[in-house]
Amino acid sequence: MASSRVRVDAWLWAIRVYKTRSAATTACRAGHVRVGGEKAKASQIVRIGDEIRVRLAGFDRILVVRELLTKRVGAPAAALAFDDRTPVRAPLTSVAVRDRGAGRPTKRERRDIDRLRGRDLDQ
Repeated sequence: MASSRVRVDAWLWAIRVYKTRSAATTACRAGHVRVGGEKAKASQIVRIGDEIRVRLAGFDRILVVRELLTKRVGAPAAALAFDDRTPVRAPLTSVAVRDRGAGRPTKRERRDIDRLRGRDLDQ
């Protein structure tokens, strides 16, 4: 299943980062895929050792190419095709939730929300 020339969109689809190849192509067009720090077109060729940064759900996923795949493979085989160097994210401890339709927050509620989000302006 390995080839010497693989497009970045096809490789991202083959290792199961995106469900469809067209979704991978759309992500490349939107600028969510970087190869070696530069924005990548969908047709850009990837090589073994390239660092690929993919923006998913607001976070960057850092992948290093270990094997070139042109066809979609199973999850265990796909996991062997790349090194995942994504830093571990700290889990969210608490989230401020307001009832839908509760109206505009009061001054006190707004200050509590800002403090919870780390935007404490009482300096």
